[in-house]
Amino acid sequence: MEKFIAVAGNIGVGKSTLVKLLSETLGWTPFYEPVTENPYLADFYEDMPAWGFHSQVYFLMRRLRIHRQLMKMNGSVIQDRSVYEDAEVFAHNLYRQNAINDRDYTTYRELYRVLVEFLPAPDLVIYLRASVPTLLNRISKRGRDYEKTISAEYLADLNTLYENWIDYFTLCPILAIPCDDLDYVAKPAHLELIVEKVREFLTGKAEVRFDT
Repeated sequence: MEKFIAVAGNIGVGKSTLVKLLSETLGWTPFYEPVTENPYLADFYEDMPAWGFHSQVYFLMRRLRIHRQLMKMNGSVIQDRSVYEDAEVFAHNLYRQNAINDRDYTTYRELYRVLVEFLPAPDLVIYLRASVPTLLNRISKRGRDYEKTISAEYLADLNTLYENWIDYFTLCPILAIPCDDLDYVAKPAHLELIVEKVREFLTGKAEVRFDT
């Protein structure tokens, strides 16, 4: 494997779309978040306390499997959401909301810590940042039934945890991109700017952090 990029960000921010566009532009292999494959997800959105632990363990297992697969790839790869977000943002948020109890959270964190010790870090994390109104608008447009009950408060909590995680994440450089006014689908110049910055980071010509 040559280079490894992870695209991080809240629900509805546009991670999968950017992964697709970057993989096409750069000629890299994309690895997408297994959202529709999680058999617990619909139940989770209906009853978070009952299914929070199950859903997060499933996501952790799938993310680790993908991480292992991409490490074996020839050429460069781009991952849709990292294993770090599962633990540091989503599982942490559920624990704060009492949707995962102390015993289950302790088990989850220990499993996560042990497994992450064996994972090579990405060469770059692209963090997509957006306000709650933007996230709600994009979630509504994509029309997934199981996402209809996602609240503004839930997204706001995730945004806070994302910012906290990014502030203390030191395993690799971070390219932070504000997405409220960025349209890399309809405006080629916006995508070109991101591609340029990615190349600068990977060649060591950019600062450790950059906000477009």
